[in-house]
Amino acid sequence: MTTRLLRLFLVLVLIASVSAQSTGPGSGDLMGFSPAGSSSQRTLEARFDSMLKTENLRDWMKRLSARPHHLGSAYNKENADFILSLFRSWGYQAELEEFHVLFPTPKTRIVEMTSPERFSLKLQEPPVEGDATSGQHAEQLPSYNAYSIDGDVAGPLVYVNYGTPADYEELDLRGIDVKGKIVLARYGGSWRGIKPKVAAERGAVGCLIYSDPRDDGYFQGDVYPKGPYRNENGVQRGSVMDMPLFPGDPLTKGIGATKDARRIDIRSSPTLTKIPVLPISYSDALPLLRNLDGAVVPTAWRGSLPVTYHFGGGSPTVRMKLEFNWDIKPIYNVIAKMPGTERPDQWIIRGNHRDAWVNGADDPISGLVALMEEARAIGELAKTGWKPKRTIVYAAWDAEEQGLIGSTEWVEQHAAELRERAVAYINTDSNGRGFLGVGGSHTLEKFINEVGKGVIDPQTKLSVWERARANRIVNGSADARRDALDRNDLRISPLGSGSDYTPFLQHLGIASLNIGFGGEDGGGSYHSIYDSFDHYTRFGDPGLVYGVALAKVCGHATLRLANADTLPFEFGNFADTIELYSREVSQLADSMRSETARMNADIALGRWLVVQDPTERLVVPKQKDGVPFLNFAPLQNAVAKLRASAANYQVQTRGKSLEPARQKQLDEILYRTERALTRTEGLPRRDWFRHHIYAPGFYTGYGVKTLPGIREAIEQRDWKEAEEQITIAARVLENVAAEIERAAKMF
Repeated sequence: MTTRLLRLFLVLVLIASVSAQSTGPGSGDLMGFSPAGSSSQRTLEARFDSMLKTENLRDWMKRLSARPHHLGSAYNKENADFILSLFRSWGYQAELEEFHVLFPTPKTRIVEMTSPERFSLKLQEPPVEGDATSGQHAEQLPSYNAYSIDGDVAGPLVYVNYGTPADYEELDLRGIDVKGKIVLARYGGSWRGIKPKVAAERGAVGCLIYSDPRDDGYFQGDVYPKGPYRNENGVQRGSVMDMPLFPGDPLTKGIGATKDARRIDIRSSPTLTKIPVLPISYSDALPLLRNLDGAVVPTAWRGSLPVTYHFGGGSPTVRMKLEFNWDIKPIYNVIAKMPGTERPDQWIIRGNHRDAWVNGADDPISGLVALMEEARAIGELAKTGWKPKRTIVYAAWDAEEQGLIGSTEWVEQHAAELRERAVAYINTDSNGRGFLGVGGSHTLEKFINEVGKGVIDPQTKLSVWERARANRIVNGSADARRDALDRNDLRISPLGSGSDYTPFLQHLGIASLNIGFGGEDGGGSYHSIYDSFDHYTRFGDPGLVYGVALAKVCGHATLRLANADTLPFEFGNFADTIELYSREVSQLADSMRSETARMNADIALGRWLVVQDPTERLVVPKQKDGVPFLNFAPLQNAVAKLRASAANYQVQTRGKSLEPARQKQLDEILYRTERALTRTEGLPRRDWFRHHIYAPGFYTGYGVKTLPGIREAIEQRDWKEAEEQITIAARVLENVAAEIERAAKMF
């Protein structure tokens, strides 16, 4: 047993001992329920749990991943019809909702090294022994990046590490310019779409992205088929749409992409790349890296291929030619509803996408089959006479992989109705063996912690919450360990982007959760032909027991939100988190002030770079303007109001209940608190993103920026905008505090 595993085992034993002596998860009132209601709800959830069957998950996964099922494919439509028929058989009012979206597929992919030797990249993923579906070449999408533009470009190659803005600053220090050149970036460090975006801003004419085995391959362990990790021929497909501007169909921003929707010209779409981009395997990248000239890269830039990593810039020279079929294709969302009895106009929405880049057993079928089994069991409960108070909506989204298209088009098409009715959205995507992970709205943090404490982990037989806490104590950062030890609740992560919660949370302000298990499931198949039933059932979740665990966590959350007397929103944890974010942006300004002063002093004294290679061409960087004083008082005052309102709500509601008519009024105030965190004007330069607490970063993609208006203005050194965004964020928080006070007055 390794030291880390031993530590985790000892922490689990300690937690189990403490838990045995304390109040267990099965006692006490549930949030939003009376004592009698809590007892009835636990009985209902026990019945629900008893109905879940791993064999259903396995059978559906094998059926749904039997053939490639990307957007527009024949099998994708077959899967939609199959899922629709199941929902109807389970008693739901179900339909397919169709949209028509832009979907490019490749017709020409040529990448060749033209000097110092001629070499054509193979750009192929061969089948492997023991993987029954890896040889379905006739139906597989070739490896490519969707929404790259067409292009036939050539030039010297430059290695840019992860291709982030910070990496280009490193190149600037060494006098390396990518203008007129093709860049080679490795996956990691940021979302893939950021790499061609930044490269184009720096003047590059093309971009290649490869998976380095240090990040995604044999450095982690045995490669497929011997082990789970990416083999030398595996390629990570993926969209490079500029989703930090807006997700969804590139031609119909803000409106549903119905058949007759008004579309802009393709050449006018701001979310297509400005240069051609293509993903390649590390076997294809190796000859390119081997022939790079120039200085040796810093240690942090070096991967695990058997070559010395150089910057390049002169050799080799590369040509890449890409052409695409720019088609409008139909997509099909499966939407299934179970109407509520008492508050049918309040919707609990639960979703997972169903499309994949190829066979997609892990991404997304592992999450989808958990959703399906959860929905089936709830349907069985309904057949015994139980009905939810609020309406439950299940969704199996199409076209997520290309840019969250199915969910975004549905949200844009039904925006007015969703603003009025949507209480919360619960999302899942990929799932695997390991630890519970949750991100989402912090008004639901205490609620989802309570749910996690009531579901048993299939390996340890502790609750999934206890196991997640033990993992943070053993493997977390210093802050994560301290929080896990000191707080009653585990912190949930803020949400950036990368899955179907984005249009709900960040466009409409619908409180959202993103839930999944992982950490012990071994990567390497992501967006390749090897994301298969064989790979997943060997390495992802053998036995599908964590699929059932996911169905329990999400099923309990859905049932509680649907059945609660009053919605289980809570504002103490939310206020605590907002105060943390407020401190972070203030500290960011302070640290940048100190760093700028230090760097300017180093430049003045010639200490700005430690030279490792005497052949490097060095460029003296320009001194930066100092960081001015920023007035954070409005934000700090607003946070203080928020904390006071949250505390008052806890006092006013403790031990009290409302009559049913007033419960409905309270519900409407509670779920609209998330709407109050949005502004119609949106964020600077990207008005589609309206949430002022959580957003994907403009230069991180999936990665979240909290208090994004303030944080990104500081990072971009736009001090005027930073002051403006501090005032705007303060007003947003004051509006939320006022809504919380309105809720408190109901009592």
